[in-house]
Formats: sequence, C-alpha cells, structure tokens
Amino acid sequence: MLQKMPLQTTLRNCAEKVLMFSGIQEILLILLIISGIFLVPRMMNPRPDPQKVVMRPPALKFSWTLRLALILSFLWPVACALYFKPWQQNVIPFVTLGIGPVVVGWSLKWVLAGMKNKR
Repeated sequence: MLQKMPLQTTLRNCAEKVLMFSGIQEILLILLIISGIFLVPRMMNPRPDPQKVVMRPPALKFSWTLRLALILSFLWPVACALYFKPWQQNVIPFVTLGIGPVVVGWSLKWVLAGMKNKR
C-alpha cells in the first residue's frame, strides 16, 4: 500500500528539487547569454566597408646588372672564405681579396650615383 506522507514533507522535497533545478537553469541561462554574445554578431550580415584606395609606394625595380652585382657581392666573399679559410689564421688575404673588392665596388657605385643625381 501506499504510504501517505505529510504535506509538509512533500512540499519540502519539491522545494529542494526546484532549488537544485534552478541552479542548473541559472548556469544554462548564463551559457546561453554568453553564446548569444558570440554567435549573434556572426549570424548577422556585416555592412560592406567602403572600398579604400591603398596608395603604395612604387616598388624598386632592379636592373639585371644590379641583380648580378648583388649576387656576386654575396658569392665572392663566400668563395674567398672557402679558399683562404680565415678561421685558420689567413685573415689578411681574405679581407684584402675577399671583402675588399666588394666594399670598394659598392663604394664606387654609391659615389657615382651621387654624382649622377647632382647633375
């Protein structure tokens, strides 16, 4: 047979279940609000931005002779370093024949470019 519980005990049990359920509801409501904050703006169509004209400075155009000079000014000291081996006490020949011509060549180009722009 069914036992009859007093009304107060039954109400207390229901109140405890509602309180426990309300905690879960609050957590779910907070999660719903947070997800809404992140998802709703993504679902809306963004306004198209007016097209902006980007002004770029003109790119440097290297001639083939300048490109060749850049490559040679890298490869010449590397080849001289492999030949003279400056890490084994042959520093002076490497500096005079390896790095020296590159420095002198670019210095002359710099001076001649300055004289050309002065005219």
